[in-house]
Amino acid sequence: MHWMLLVKRMAKFQKSGFCSHSNFIGHLQTALEKRKARRRNQNSSENPHDEGGKGLRFHNAMCRWRIEEKKLGTRVGSLWYALQSSSIGTYADFTHSECIVVAWRITTSVAEEDEMSKMSVLMVGTGEYTTGYVPAAVAASDKKAGIVGVTLFDLRRRGLVDRLLMAGTNGTKFPEIRKHLDRVLAKTYRDMDVRFDSFPADDVPREGNAYRVALETMQAGDSVIVFTPDDTHYPIAMEAIERGLHVLIAKPIVKTVAEHLALTRKARERGVLVAMEVHKRWDPLYTDARDRIRGLGDFSFFQSYMSQPKSQIDTFRAWAGKSSDISYYLNAHHIDFNVWAVAHRARPLVVRASAATGVAHAMDIPTEDTITLVVDWENIESGNKATAIYTSSWIAPKADVHSQQRFFYMGHGGEINIDQAHRGYSLATDEAGFSSPNPLFMKFASDADGYFSGQNGYGYRSFEVFLRAAEEVRQGRAKADDFDQKLATASDTLLCTAILEAGRRSLDANGQAIRIDYDKQGVVSGLSEQCVDN
Repeated sequence: MHWMLLVKRMAKFQKSGFCSHSNFIGHLQTALEKRKARRRNQNSSENPHDEGGKGLRFHNAMCRWRIEEKKLGTRVGSLWYALQSSSIGTYADFTHSECIVVAWRITTSVAEEDEMSKMSVLMVGTGEYTTGYVPAAVAASDKKAGIVGVTLFDLRRRGLVDRLLMAGTNGTKFPEIRKHLDRVLAKTYRDMDVRFDSFPADDVPREGNAYRVALETMQAGDSVIVFTPDDTHYPIAMEAIERGLHVLIAKPIVKTVAEHLALTRKARERGVLVAMEVHKRWDPLYTDARDRIRGLGDFSFFQSYMSQPKSQIDTFRAWAGKSSDISYYLNAHHIDFNVWAVAHRARPLVVRASAATGVAHAMDIPTEDTITLVVDWENIESGNKATAIYTSSWIAPKADVHSQQRFFYMGHGGEINIDQAHRGYSLATDEAGFSSPNPLFMKFASDADGYFSGQNGYGYRSFEVFLRAAEEVRQGRAKADDFDQKLATASDTLLCTAILEAGRRSLDANGQAIRIDYDKQGVVSGLSEQCVDN
């Protein structure tokens, strides 16, 4: 019996002043058996903070009942022992109050064990970044073993999470996904358990709402990781937030300022942690660059470039140019880094966009090949102007790395130049030829004992840090807004969304300048489709 339901029944008995010992003791015995079963099986999904997070009221009520328990003395202990040992006693000899206290002892014991249980995590999206599997083949990128899945399977092995779920839209893919994960993970690493609950069922070829069924099996305080086409992020995340779940969303977190503001408001209302998965914030070179940028005075100029090979467009054929574009997909990385590096010291004002076309159209994919955003910034304190140029493409040739990625930053007091794709590490094999691997992102080679050993990779840490923060909130040791300016929370990534949306709107308006508007508190309030004369 759910602990909250039992307490409600006890309150009803107490209010009426009537206690049928046969029914009452039956309830106690049922609750006690559930408690014993929960001790044997830590996979239970009940949570004491269900129904809107009544943790504080639960704690206060528990204190009152324990005071009452002391008043009633040893007879409460006798009834507790009788129930524990299933001894046949004359339960009618115990008073109504004594039964109530024992009921509370059972329910609080169950709830306290709940509080120590591990969170469940739902992965929404079954594609390349989650599993490394794409239809009819493994991923052609550097993520053949996936990133989200291997990280969560390893975090379960390490004891941070417990039940894992995966939701997609095509259940008939799951048998092949399981075979793939068994081969690249379970048979590659020692003690790597790749089991997960899947939605929809394996015999369902199409179900767009399968994630909703998965959400219904979760409890407040659990977490959801969303890696789906960009235009689906908002409805999935909003439903999860409404249920009191913490949510980590692939970049871009959403596509519009209006959606971003709505998510932020709802997350604050529900007290949950919502963040954007931008692993470059955990790259040791990028974090060092960010810290140094803070000491280089006013922001002056930023330029970034990021590309992937033509094969990637084909991988993303189902959504490329329909639900999103290459700017949302790749420019998001360096826009977020730029925003993070100069946070609260400079802000973007105007965005203009330009695009190159031809290759994707020839492949019958309705999208741009390369998109460049030019953004006017201002330093808030001094008023000095700055310029940023962000370029992304998915028509690059096959090279030694899957993603070319680099940036240049100039401040009034110095400059920084990073080529993230090449760090002095090269590899050549008969099977794969020449490459420039990046184990700092994700290390797939096992350690000497056969275990997965990629825990220090910034692709891994991005998920672990979020889930540990979510656990702090779930256990009541922190509030969600304690992680603003520490993680890429919804509150801290609004400017990134504003620049990306302004870029898309500029492209759709033939390069028209789009202004980013701010309210009196300096928070983005919207975009203005009008030319701005600087």
